[in-house]
Amino acid sequence: MNPRVERFTRAERWVHFTTAALMGVCVATAACLYLPQLAELVGRRDLVVRLHEWAGLLLPAPFLLGLASRAFRTDLHRLNRFGPRDTAWLRATLRRRPGRTAGKFNAGQKLWAAWLAGAVLVMLGTGLLMWFTHLAPLAWRTGSTFVHDWLSLALGIVIAGHIGMAAGDPEARAGMRTGFVRRDWAEREHGEWLQ
Repeated sequence: MNPRVERFTRAERWVHFTTAALMGVCVATAACLYLPQLAELVGRRDLVVRLHEWAGLLLPAPFLLGLASRAFRTDLHRLNRFGPRDTAWLRATLRRRPGRTAGKFNAGQKLWAAWLAGAVLVMLGTGLLMWFTHLAPLAWRTGSTFVHDWLSLALGIVIAGHIGMAAGDPEARAGMRTGFVRRDWAEREHGEWLQ
């Protein structure tokens, strides 16, 4: 039997799943608001709008609550450091070369985390301007709507990619679900993390 190593604590998994649930509500309600076929199926537009607004407003909450966890803060520190090893990992990936070494998070995961954090902040800011219409002039609200709509489309595409990557790696999914991964997988995919 292959020994297992802890990859994520309960707090880290809670942050991930709670953020995913809130983001899922945002994406599903956005789809209902923009696609007439879904809007007709669901009806109750006012309820859908309220769900969308509150899920979006609560989106930073899991992250902020997760800061109470030392393991979560440590992982944030790891995600925030992009070094020569990460550049080499990206080059090897883009050229489809084997032998990519990574710490606990590879360069792709670091880029995903940074992009998602920025996107959530932009979506929150533009959403607030759209929600509280008296806070800004019409030109700002129009620009906010444009940015919010196009960024939501980009978010949907990138989230689908994230889910697709997870679907292709059962051990990574097990690590997020249970907190533990097989040691041989960790050595192969994140060898420098175990050292």
